Amino acid sequence: MNSKTARAGSVRQALRGTLMGAAVVAALLAVTACQPTGDDGQAATPSGSASAGAGASKSAEPSGDSGTGSNGGGGEETGDSGETGGGNGTKHQDCKSTDLNTAVELQDSAGETPRHFMLTVTNGGTSPCVLNDAPQVRLGAGNDAPIVESLGEPDTEPLVVEGGGKAYAGLYVFGNDEGGEAEYDQADRFTATLVAGEGTELSGTLIFDLPGGLDSVSYDDAARVNGWAGTEGLAMRPINEL
Repeated sequence: MNSKTARAGSVRQALRGTLMGAAVVAALLAVTACQPTGDDGQAATPSGSASAGAGASKSAEPSGDSGTGSNGGGGEETGDSGETGGGNGTKHQDCKSTDLNTAVELQDSAGETPRHFMLTVTNGGTSPCVLNDAPQVRLGAGNDAPIVESLGEPDTEPLVVEGGGKAYAGLYVFGNDEGGEAEYDQADRFTATLVAGEGTELSGTLIFDLPGGLDSVSYDDAARVNGWAGTEGLAMRPINEL
């Protein structure tokens, strides 16, 4: 081989090595350019956006202590709504004995043994008041005298007496038909103790003077009282059948 040919081969080898080196450098630059920098990677991280979205969604959900539940509970009406301290089940107070005027009317004809009486109370106030159950009537004097038994079960519904209005209770005092000179217990007045709304407490005592012409009446253990009623008929019809 001559010297001219040898120089040409050396030039080609050097050129091939230069081209290969340039190709490698270009490839490295391309790979580097495709990779994001550290700051760009953080901004583009999808997990960061997902975490923020989840946090916002959770804070928007209503908690168990929301005001809705509290308002719902506060708006419910209780079982005691409208009741008074006496517990009579109405918005009115129990009648006070000092506000009630009393009267007694004999239901038997002249010449008959006095047995049937109608007790009347008048609400002397301007506001309605309530009578409960049946009055606890005593025919004898003093608080130790026995209480007259009720005729059947007393009406447990409270009776509202309007201002100036009346209420009635029927009273039967004597059941013995024997004549002669037998001695019986005598009463010169009737007393009636009011029952409070709970039905377990007493609330004042009323005094019923006998109607004119009667100084006293005989009574025995057949005596019965019919509970408070809003009309004379309701109060006296069962009593008049005795």
